[in-house]
Amino acid sequence: MADHNTLSRIIRQLKRAFGQEDASVGMQAGALVWRRAGKGKVEVLLITSRGTGRWVLPKGWLDGGENVAQAAAREAWEEAGVEGTVSDSPLGSYDYVKVDDGHIQPCRVTVHALAMVRQKADWPERGERERQWLPAAEAAERVDEPGLRALLQAFDTDWKKLAA
Repeated sequence: MADHNTLSRIIRQLKRAFGQEDASVGMQAGALVWRRAGKGKVEVLLITSRGTGRWVLPKGWLDGGENVAQAAAREAWEEAGVEGTVSDSPLGSYDYVKVDDGHIQPCRVTVHALAMVRQKADWPERGERERQWLPAAEAAERVDEPGLRALLQAFDTDWKKLAA
């Protein structure tokens, strides 16, 4: 993850560029969806973002009274058609800047692991996204956000703790 000072500087520059000096950091929930792939290996699920087609994790805003883990599970269903068991404790977080129609929103995504139980052929955002299962190390190479890349790399070495 980029250090706090570097991230703060980048966010300030972007806010000035978009004329939004008062933009606050939005809090989002993300799901690192994983499944066993046989012979002591796992795969993680990446999906494409709707706007840019970049590879990302299912993530989004919290709704109503749900906690971060509940929001992560909901996002995994809505964006990727996956249901499973979500971890109570987060794996970590990463920061990114969401730019939508000229509006900038710095975001911090708190990520929970979600062990896939079932994957559906039909889900709410099916026509808007692609999904792909990959080894965590390969998934890390496909994502743009350095903090997300670091989380995927850490998961590649630490996933056995979750599977125990």
